Amino acid sequence: MKSKVSHGDPKIFYFRKNSAASHFSTEDLKNLDINGLKHIHLTGIFPALSKSCRESVYKLLKIAKENNITITFDPNLRLPLWKDKEEMKHVINDIAFKSDIVLPGISEGLILTGSDNPDDIADFYLDKGVKIVIIKLGSEGAYVKSKDDSFIVKGFKVEKVVDTVGAGDGFAVGLISGLLEGLDVKESVQRGNAIGALAVMSAGDNDGYPDKAHLDEFISKNK
Repeated sequence: MKSKVSHGDPKIFYFRKNSAASHFSTEDLKNLDINGLKHIHLTGIFPALSKSCRESVYKLLKIAKENNITITFDPNLRLPLWKDKEEMKHVINDIAFKSDIVLPGISEGLILTGSDNPDDIADFYLDKGVKIVIIKLGSEGAYVKSKDDSFIVKGFKVEKVVDTVGAGDGFAVGLISGLLEGLDVKESVQRGNAIGALAVMSAGDNDGYPDKAHLDEFISKNK
């Protein structure tokens, strides 16, 4: 549950214990149809809910690797959902190391790697086999690094920040949809930045998410 605000970060209250999602287990994956599946997106919230949820994430990672399905992972740290901070760091980083693309924010990077320097955060994961690290920089955009390249994709101007919740998920939607449609990494990150910008200008988690026409128009007008 979250409060509704007119500017900035709302207060969020978690009621996850014994929720339906917390009872998800590997049994629920037995009939998973992966025909035509190209990509799986994971976040750090699901493995925080229960042991069975965590086991399910690892099962999904195994399925993805065995079937050449790419994986993006957003740490999406929610400290109130974890009993132990060190356990959280271990689990989140372990999942990240098994992913193709990792999407931390600067503050998350500090918690998980001990550094708030984008290069250091990226190298922490690249050295463990991650292919691309994309660090969300808020209004500044995003820093992208792989073994071969690094660059910043500038953010979009936001007239007024109304509600920041949903910006990270919007960024992931833009990035992943772009990659699946054949855009290069820079163009895909730009799309993610655009959806994130639109998200924070509206109240509610996803009220600001655009349709394709609105998204293309926003990017075209604000390049």
